[in-house]
Amino acid sequence: MRLLLDTHTLLWWLEESPILSAEAYEAIAEPDNDVVVSAATVWELEIKRATGKLEAPGQLVRRITAEKFEPLPITLEHGASAGKLPVHHSDPFDRMLIAQAQIEGLTLVTRDPRFGPYAVMTLAA
Repeated sequence: MRLLLDTHTLLWWLEESPILSAEAYEAIAEPDNDVVVSAATVWELEIKRATGKLEAPGQLVRRITAEKFEPLPITLEHGASAGKLPVHHSDPFDRMLIAQAQIEGLTLVTRDPRFGPYAVMTLAA
């Protein structure tokens, strides 16, 4: 299975939060699964940290790398697809994750119910 972590899912994993569902925890911890983190997620977290809206772990990129999560850059195709999505969800970062999950064949690990109207596989975080 190839998993794309939503922003809150990544934070819960890095903080070892008990909020993360057992199913999501097991899927992320499973060595046979590929776990992917989008550049959009790091971008979102750093913006929220800089504006004081969120306390995120320090050295985020180093911690993601230490977890052996795969980085997912944003491509032109991702951008075009995100821009063409129906506006069921207005958050640009989440729209990018939806587009990336669709294009790359990833299962999005999230607790966000607004992803439901999109043609994207999800796993409850």
